[in-house]
Amino acid sequence: MRCSIALAFVALFALIGCSGGGGGGFSQRAQQGKENTFRYPIPTSPTTLDPHKVEDGDTIDLLQQTFEGLVGWNSENQVAPKLAEKWEIKDNGSTYVFTLRAGVKFHNGRELTADDVKWSYERVTNPKLASPVAATYLSDIVGVKEKLAGTAPEVTGIKVLTPQTVEFRLTRPVAFFLAKLTYLTGAILPKESVPADSDIRTTEQMVGTGPFKAARYTTDQLFELEAYDAYWGGKPKLARIERPVIKDAATRLLKYKNGEIDLISLERPDVEPLQRDEKFKDQIRYFPRAATWYVGFAPNAYEPFKNREVRRAFAMAIDPEEIVRDVLGGVNQVALGVLPPQIPGFREKPNHLPFDPAEAKRVLAAAGYPDGKGLPPLLMNFRDGRPDVEKVAVAVQAQIKKNLGVEVTLGKMEWTAYLAKRDKGGLQMFHMRWGADYLDPENFLTLLLTTNAPENKMGYSNPEVDRLCAEADIMPAGPERDAKYAQAEDLILQDAPWRPIYFQRDAELISPRVKGLTESVFGHLPHVNVELVAQP
Repeated sequence: MRCSIALAFVALFALIGCSGGGGGGFSQRAQQGKENTFRYPIPTSPTTLDPHKVEDGDTIDLLQQTFEGLVGWNSENQVAPKLAEKWEIKDNGSTYVFTLRAGVKFHNGRELTADDVKWSYERVTNPKLASPVAATYLSDIVGVKEKLAGTAPEVTGIKVLTPQTVEFRLTRPVAFFLAKLTYLTGAILPKESVPADSDIRTTEQMVGTGPFKAARYTTDQLFELEAYDAYWGGKPKLARIERPVIKDAATRLLKYKNGEIDLISLERPDVEPLQRDEKFKDQIRYFPRAATWYVGFAPNAYEPFKNREVRRAFAMAIDPEEIVRDVLGGVNQVALGVLPPQIPGFREKPNHLPFDPAEAKRVLAAAGYPDGKGLPPLLMNFRDGRPDVEKVAVAVQAQIKKNLGVEVTLGKMEWTAYLAKRDKGGLQMFHMRWGADYLDPENFLTLLLTTNAPENKMGYSNPEVDRLCAEADIMPAGPERDAKYAQAEDLILQDAPWRPIYFQRDAELISPRVKGLTESVFGHLPHVNVELVAQP
């Protein structure tokens, strides 16, 4: 979801080991010429340059600086106006009329109109574009399913009323519709700069309305952004953002210590030593995120996982408490359920499966696989570039071997290839996360774990879960809706397509020269107000 740059920037990667000002300070040499450039790495190459196709959080964090939709998130985790200055909800929640901000300009200098909104939604739903996320976030709009299926020439539910107003008609009233439009599937693009039915592949095609323009991308090395002085929200305080691609966690930390970058996410083994380091302990910050890390057991990719009892046995053989305590250093919260604490309806103690090795062995034997005998070879995949993810995968592998006698082979994959395999339903057993796109139980339970949900890539199905979620989806917020989702979550936990492991809590090192970061439970918000101050 993600092309050329001066070769001089290759030298950026040769600075490892040149501390400049000693291992603990921010070297003058590293900062020279970068006084107003915010530098922080991306741990994997961007998966796409196209906002209408992005699936992963690392790339979203990059693209949200350049692209915007009608609405977005604010620091109170609420849906807030972006390109739409206001909206009216009509027909008992089935119709939304958006009024665009006056004077918003694309990076090419042209003013935004309602025709751009209509064109952008026609583009993202074009079956030739093959967006992997359009159905997930836009299918409540009348005509989207037909357009994606190639049976309709346009999205009939989106209508331009005036140059500044556009109407959206829904197939059903849903309280989370606006929240879905915060995702970059709803990014508004200019048709003269962007291909209509193929991927954005160059920074020249990355034309949006956001606070930063895409400047250059050297594949697998460095992405550069420049401030957009005519941004409708006010000129950014930064001049530039540089996102070096640094896949090795140790290298990221060393570059931070050398003053070559301003912010990094920490892996858990690095947190404790830094807490004892007088030079860096006050630069550690913690951010709870609305995300659940889990181990998945996919019925459509591994035949034995079609048997509920086999999945339950594997789940009961995994001890999340030991993993959080001993592998992750206690930084995260053990996940007993699917919903993280920031989601309405979260419960401290859902009806989850306990860690119970003896019962796990008994259940697996009763399912026809005593001590794992007769099970086909089993592969557990996980993404590269994140040591914490690998450590958890290794721990799960060891627990399954110890408690079930089953050999699990581990497969580390490059992130883009991993996502492609997941989208095709090819992962047998895997460790990954789901981070909230909006704060509603539907975003986890319905979207991921009902039978025909577009994000259910694993083939899990329970008709009662489908029924409960379908009923809850269209109910107003409140205890009755929460109760239905709770019933569905308990069924899912007992069926064990997932073994929840922990709720995400990020630990980051942030340079004292960085001021004005804006936060949400989804991550850092676009860097409009970030500024860099001189250090003594």
